[in-house]
Amino acid sequence: MLSIFSLVLLTGFAFQAGAPAGNSLTPANSVSSAPGLAADLTPEMRGDIMMARKMYRDALDYYKPGAEKNAVLANKTGIAYHQLLDFNNAKKYYEKAVKLNPRYAEAINNLGTIYYARKSYRRAVEQYKKALRMTPESASILSNLGTAYFARKDYENASKAYQQAVALDPEVFERRSTQGTLLQDQSVEERAKFHYYLAKTYAQAGTKDRALLYIRKALEEGFKDREKFIKDKEFAALQDDPEFIELLATEQRVL
Repeated sequence: MLSIFSLVLLTGFAFQAGAPAGNSLTPANSVSSAPGLAADLTPEMRGDIMMARKMYRDALDYYKPGAEKNAVLANKTGIAYHQLLDFNNAKKYYEKAVKLNPRYAEAINNLGTIYYARKSYRRAVEQYKKALRMTPESASILSNLGTAYFARKDYENASKAYQQAVALDPEVFERRSTQGTLLQDQSVEERAKFHYYLAKTYAQAGTKDRALLYIRKALEEGFKDREKFIKDKEFAALQDDPEFIELLATEQRVL
């Protein structure tokens, strides 16, 4: 079963709005003949359009020729392979991007997602923390760090990372586009606990609507320790809220 545990791949794509879908393009050495695209587009821009169309193999044709010497193109090549679930090549190109630019936080983050996908959560944490040294105010990387801590059952540090992420971007957990998302298999119990911690994070931030949303999700997925919603100080401001009272009084069906 797929859960909402997701990791953000950082891209820097310059997607073209309204790009038509479904056209297979020729490789980068004949980009001027690509149907439906302006002749003055660079190979990188064409690759970005292919990524927007989910035509990842076509995107590789445009990115790879420049990836040996350009960190941005190496990172984008890695992302295209990542979307094809070719983690070995994705890792190779993320590492190439970091070698070309050791301070490239986006590529370092993306390398962390490879370790996460391989369930090497400690190494994922290391990469996310390294990326945060370059960009300490990245809500996306902080949310990834929290998810890696959560996978290690280090709930205290997961909660801290989530709180920092939400403080920077209250919508960080809703900001999950189809590009750059990696879903992981998780048990119902773990999903319920994950939603509880998100509810706690949003409640502490004073974002009542999102706190109530994740309380509902936690209960729907069978979160057993309802007393936490009463006893945890983060939920104190919700105690008299009618929706909160109704949620805790309702028997939830586990999804």
